[in-house]
Amino acid sequence: MSRAPRSVASHARRKRVFKAAKGFYGRRKNTITVANAAVDRSMQHNYVGRKLRKRNFRALWIQRINAAVREYGITYSQFIAALAKANIVVDRKVLSELAISEPAAFKALVEQAKAS
Repeated sequence: MSRAPRSVASHARRKRVFKAAKGFYGRRKNTITVANAAVDRSMQHNYVGRKLRKRNFRALWIQRINAAVREYGITYSQFIAALAKANIVVDRKVLSELAISEPAAFKALVEQAKAS
């Protein structure tokens, strides 16, 4: 049986790790054992960060909606409850965009919600 060269796969693996470690400080960017650990940890932070970003954006949208509806004399929770009662289904991202860019349309939604 012929001998398979191992250097190709291991070189490719190291190259992939060093590419991911680009910009790291000190030996984390150019020593394979340290870079491996640093890249593994950075991937875990990436994974967690993708979940946190969703949480943070939802919180931002809620803050924007709350600030916008308080100008009309109601709170965020009262507004969301009134929308549900009026069978108006609009997600928080769209509501926050409406509050910023289309104040007239947002006011109409608030009036409809108040009426119900």
